[in-house]
Amino acid sequence: MTDKIRAACIQMTSGPDIAANLETVELYIRQAAQQGASFIATPENTDQIRHPAAEKLKTAPPPETHPGIPLFSDLAKELNVWLLAGSFAVKTGAKLANRSMLFSPDGKIAAQYDKIHLFDIDLPNGEQYRESDVIQSGDETAIAQTPFGGVGLTVCYDVRFAYLFRKLAQAGANIITVPSAFTVPTGRAHWEILLRARAIETGSFIVAPGQTGEHENGRKTWGHSMIVGPWGEVLAEAGREPGIIMADLNMKDVPKVRGLIPALRHDRPI
Repeated sequence: MTDKIRAACIQMTSGPDIAANLETVELYIRQAAQQGASFIATPENTDQIRHPAAEKLKTAPPPETHPGIPLFSDLAKELNVWLLAGSFAVKTGAKLANRSMLFSPDGKIAAQYDKIHLFDIDLPNGEQYRESDVIQSGDETAIAQTPFGGVGLTVCYDVRFAYLFRKLAQAGANIITVPSAFTVPTGRAHWEILLRARAIETGSFIVAPGQTGEHENGRKTWGHSMIVGPWGEVLAEAGREPGIIMADLNMKDVPKVRGLIPALRHDRPI
């Protein structure tokens, strides 16, 4: 097992144009690899952010023809990295899947995950989101086996459901990814707290790349991509600008922390 890896989160401001977003993220991925990252993660909605979200039904391709999938496969293979497509919108019938995919260095999809918990929210500032209008929720967890341990996949709003993270950690995930497009009000209030809590509860590394800035029709996202250690310490954090953050992860920290506080083994029937 590989004890140390360099992880990178890419923070971007996706727009409605899939080709333009993929061109942008490819540049960031190449930069991260040049800086020594062997595990690179991009945000939720890497391929496109549409507002209102119903516009995605018109523009999202099926997985068989989505240009992001062969691009990420080729990049993972060329750069010899583990590459997480935080999420793409893929047409799967009448609705879409909000799908996260982890590509291995051989270009294959090592794990894929369709977002389970959908963001149907009325915020105090008047913003409304109804992700379930266009997204079909998933119903299965996903963990990829890598040379540096298990990697569990989640997406954005999933971070509020601690049982999912606990289940992933108990099933062998040492890293849990949280690609996101957090709103500004919820990001300001809860983003860091939730990520650190999920790390502490599970003794896992949390890798959380985010969208940032202003998108189509004035939608705004929080940014502040973050990498958190299993003790809950913030190892790297972005601000509000697009870019890359990195941290060196010592995978021996996971069993060390879980040995100090073995909460994952202390479940009790209630």
